[in-house]
Amino acid sequence: MLINEKIKASEVHLTGLNGEDLGIVPTSEALAMAKSLKVDLIALSLMSSPPPCKLMRSGAAKEEAQKEKKKEREPKLKEVRLTPQTEEHDLETKRQQAERILKSGGSVFLVIKAQGKDGTKAKELLQRLIKDLSSSGKPKTGIQLSGKQAAVQLDPA
Repeated sequence: MLINEKIKASEVHLTGLNGEDLGIVPTSEALAMAKSLKVDLIALSLMSSPPPCKLMRSGAAKEEAQKEKKKEREPKLKEVRLTPQTEEHDLETKRQQAERILKSGGSVFLVIKAQGKDGTKAKELLQRLIKDLSSSGKPKTGIQLSGKQAAVQLDPA
């Protein structure tokens, strides 16, 4: 995206502050108009001749570009697997890993593989992890017990 003096074309197709079409104008005249209104002249595309340009308040173009980048970034879903027999130290490592993912804007899918009577242990372990991670994320779903596993998804807070 080119702004103000960086636009090298001899003339531009100009759009005003309120979206009104001002037609094809020499670049020097468009820059003078932008300076007099205390706004920026932004080239929207360089693929056509003359390039379409728009008068925008200062800084608005950067804000718009940042919004577009945020929209593009979709939160990643990472799976963290455990078992009810996971030792305390390893459990702490997995909790820190999940917290790091949540703080970076991603979602975490906590899965505990359980067999037989370990189902209640798995559920208790998940409840403990949800409580420990409550500052970084909140559960999107409730704890789901199905067959050989218990799972819950946490989204960033």
